[in-house]
Amino acid sequence: MKLSVLLLLALLALSTASPLDILNSTEQRKELSPEITASRWRLTYRPFWNLSQKSDDGSNLKWVTWNNFLPNDAVSIHNDYVDRIDYVCKYMCEAGFYTPSKGPYCHYPNAKKAYSGSPFEILVNKNNFEILEWKEDSYGSVFQSSVRTCPRGDTYVGKNKYGLGKVATKDKAFYLPWYDDEYWYHYYQVLTINEDIISQQIYNVRYNTDESQIFHYPPEVMRNSTIKNYNCNTVVQTDSLSKTYEVEHRWGISFSVTVGVTLTFSASIPLITTSGIQFSTEVSFDYSKGNTMVEATTNTVSVQIIAPPNHSCMVNMMQYKYKVDIPFTASLNRTYANGVIHRTSITGTYDSVQVVEVQAMVDRCELLENSQPCT
Repeated sequence: MKLSVLLLLALLALSTASPLDILNSTEQRKELSPEITASRWRLTYRPFWNLSQKSDDGSNLKWVTWNNFLPNDAVSIHNDYVDRIDYVCKYMCEAGFYTPSKGPYCHYPNAKKAYSGSPFEILVNKNNFEILEWKEDSYGSVFQSSVRTCPRGDTYVGKNKYGLGKVATKDKAFYLPWYDDEYWYHYYQVLTINEDIISQQIYNVRYNTDESQIFHYPPEVMRNSTIKNYNCNTVVQTDSLSKTYEVEHRWGISFSVTVGVTLTFSASIPLITTSGIQFSTEVSFDYSKGNTMVEATTNTVSVQIIAPPNHSCMVNMMQYKYKVDIPFTASLNRTYANGVIHRTSITGTYDSVQVVEVQAMVDRCELLENSQPCT
């Protein structure tokens, strides 16, 4: 009879214990503070203050504000411990998890409590372009390519066998939200971006000329030439004026260039004419050395000048410049050292200032001072 009573009490104790206590009580005694394991804090719902920040790595990995639906390509894990899909989220700069069964909240740990914040942000890997890897680490240490929650912050996305949470480097610990409580551990996995890239290529550039903007500059004098006729006969002279200048073509893109990795950019060049926009044959250059291609262009104009006796005539070479902005879309290929190739689409804007037209304009001839009269 006594044995049955003791067995019943033991079963009741197990039924009220946390799953973390049942499966890994030894690890918790070593890695969880006594205050946390001995207490329970009420789950708190926090309003959202508009301090949203984007990912600072310039990659396809972005924090997207929750808008009552799960965005495409949201970063997730299969939480084996509770057999569900959890998504990486953050509330302000605190990392945690979102799961549909717990409502539209980001569950995150902070200051010995577990909170549910809303609205929040979901980590999205657009087109699954980045290769994400969970790497073992400990005592607040992280890898250089680890995913931060906020730029220049010291909080990173982490997990252990119980679920998603945050790595706080200053505390040298990983924090896990579990029901009402915050638990901490010295050993964990941190989310990283694979940066072992050997080459990148931008190609298939498609310009949206319907959305282009063209600005006209006032005409400018590039060069001038003067003919002085001190004779008593009319002088007819053909003059050629030339000017060499540099034209810069710039392609700004929505994707940051990986330092130290060659990025080849291939595209045709928009050419502005008086009749509209035309395109050159395709050219290629090393975008990793700069987003600008410079070409030298020489314009020449010829004009016939008729200078009457004792007159001075001037001809001006006028240029008409246009500034153009054209949005475009393109494809980006990235090749990793392991041979894996990832593709994604990017957007950008082409801009340039081009000389569209050159004209020779002859001013009215003027009588020369101190000229000898013709008889």
